[in-house]
Amino acid sequence: MSGNVVHLHKGSTPEPDPSVTTLTVLPDPPAAPPVPLWLRSGRAVRTAVTHETTKTTARTVARHGLYVVGGARIVGRRAWDSRTTARYERYMRTAEAAGNFEAAAEWEERGQRFREARHRRRMDLLHSPLDAAKGAAVSAGMGVGGLVLLGVAMAIATKDATEVVTPLMAVIKFINLLITIVQVVWGPALAIGPFLALLALWSVGAHQQAAPQWALPANVRSGEGEPITPSIVVKALRDLGVPALRKAIQEMGDAGASMLSPIVIAGCGVEVDVTLPSGVSTVEVQNRRRKLAENLSRHEHEVFITIPQAARTVRLWIADSGALDEPIGPSPLVTDETITADYKRGKAPWGRNLRGDAAELSTYQRHLLITGRSNQGKTAALRSLALWLSLDRSVQFWIADLKGVGDWSMYDGIAQVLIEGPSDDHVIQATEMVENAVEEMNRRIEERRTNPAATFPPLIVLVDEAQVAFMCPVKGEDGRPYGGAKATSRYFMAVRKIHNQGRAVDVLMWQGTQDPTDQNLPKLVREGAHTRASLVLGTEAQSRMALGDKAVDDGAAPHLLRQGLDKGTLVVASDGIEMPAGQSSITVRTHFIDDEPAAEIAERAKALRDGVTTLRVADQAEERDALADVATVIGDAARLRTNEVLKRLHSLAPTVYGDQWTNDRLKSLLEEHGEEPKKSHGVMVVHRDHVLRALANRDTDGSASAAQ
Repeated sequence: MSGNVVHLHKGSTPEPDPSVTTLTVLPDPPAAPPVPLWLRSGRAVRTAVTHETTKTTARTVARHGLYVVGGARIVGRRAWDSRTTARYERYMRTAEAAGNFEAAAEWEERGQRFREARHRRRMDLLHSPLDAAKGAAVSAGMGVGGLVLLGVAMAIATKDATEVVTPLMAVIKFINLLITIVQVVWGPALAIGPFLALLALWSVGAHQQAAPQWALPANVRSGEGEPITPSIVVKALRDLGVPALRKAIQEMGDAGASMLSPIVIAGCGVEVDVTLPSGVSTVEVQNRRRKLAENLSRHEHEVFITIPQAARTVRLWIADSGALDEPIGPSPLVTDETITADYKRGKAPWGRNLRGDAAELSTYQRHLLITGRSNQGKTAALRSLALWLSLDRSVQFWIADLKGVGDWSMYDGIAQVLIEGPSDDHVIQATEMVENAVEEMNRRIEERRTNPAATFPPLIVLVDEAQVAFMCPVKGEDGRPYGGAKATSRYFMAVRKIHNQGRAVDVLMWQGTQDPTDQNLPKLVREGAHTRASLVLGTEAQSRMALGDKAVDDGAAPHLLRQGLDKGTLVVASDGIEMPAGQSSITVRTHFIDDEPAAEIAERAKALRDGVTTLRVADQAEERDALADVATVIGDAARLRTNEVLKRLHSLAPTVYGDQWTNDRLKSLLEEHGEEPKKSHGVMVVHRDHVLRALANRDTDGSASAAQ
């Protein structure tokens, strides 16, 4: 127990006792002054006024009120145009600004005729009161006389003289009834009439969205999903940055829309032709596709510009916002098991065009070329055509798949020749296959000479990943290269011969290739195809290689498609597909047929045939020098990450260095020869010097290692 210590010495300061707890009592803080009522009210009012619901409500009320004002302005403008020559004067200025003086003279003549007719009507008004009075008197007299005659006839028939006035009294009673009805209805009509008039004005204003931008709904105000109207198109063209076009539209006044054809619905968008004023080139509009799209509140890929036959005209196809990102649905080959093919008269259901119509391609006596960047749907587009054509039992297939990953394996039992693999040996076999097709073509031509009525089954010679063949450096025993683009190239010359004469005897060349260049797709080969199609490409120069100069000059632009997003979207230049008159190309969104449904379609094709023995060549037992291949893929690099080495090995020989090749297997390979991957900055790498040393040691020891 402890107590307080009392110090007896005066003036001494007592030391605090650590065992004693001191409680200090502090006064309560002063209460916060109350917020004035006026301040609280102001804050509440500000919150209510700035709330989003209040803004939306105010915008809605203002919008519908302004619709009435805008509708009144539009109706007044229409009435003014109908009573004056303002419309003719606008059209005349438009024609003059466009340089069409013949049309300007015609509108001036029409305006003059309108003035003359209006003058005659006004002069007739001077005599119309007297003429109206005379006409009313004559009509009344004839009416009364007719009623009296009718009454006389009734009196004679009934032998009652009072019937003479019966028709006249009936008419008088009817007139009295009408007056009574008018008296009853007149009051409510006067009360309701103004509201009906306001409703009519509101309807006109709402239809034309005649309100300021701030009052319009959010989706229209932001431009997302904004409907395409003549005024929007004209404004987009005016702001395109072409001085001559802007000046011409400004001189046209409100009639700038006279440049436009009617805007029509075309699939998942709209289409309109624009006749450009004098001094404006179609190329100037084509080169500003992105700016035009943004002016129309669209993305660049949602606006397509083509050149129809009409002079100084561009055709705009404008998609609904986001419509091109929606799938087009499955292929009829998948959904309709009864569908058949006819090589000569039929058309393959390939996909849908931008208008939403079915895009069907005729393959009859047409060589085919499909190109594009890797992994964009080239093989799928090519295979869907072949799958349809395989449903015609008379068609023969010789196929070389120089990718060799099984995309065409379902043709085992359909194709007479099936080559699968990316190696030089497979290129040699593919070249010999095409050369054999040349011999078959020559045999048919010779038979046709002796028997002009001879017919032959169609033969499709199909090479997928043809760039592998063109880039092959291997030479034959005679010193001629298999690849290349010169007259000594065996593959190149064989393809050229089929292009020159094959279609006459139904020997057709179909090729699929990646990233066209003059080296992997020579000019003479690509121009020998009757149907040329391209997926997304990197440059305009590549688009010209793929489709030709005319198609690109007329608006074809596969280089403007979106990598990865526009998979399966082809720009096609061919006379075998229906396209609008005057266009030299058309954009097609192809149906995608996956491997499993493709195999099912192939089974249906096999069931139509008597049985085909396929000469199949696949890269299944290839032996390679793995250590030498590692040195090859490293190249001149001092070191490479093991993941990169494995990736390059897979590209070099996919069927050999497949999924079974891992970091551990690569490590085991190097350790077998006294080397192993090392870490550099925490990442496993393979050093070029170590691999070369391992090769030297192996050669010295006389050992060899091959990939199993």
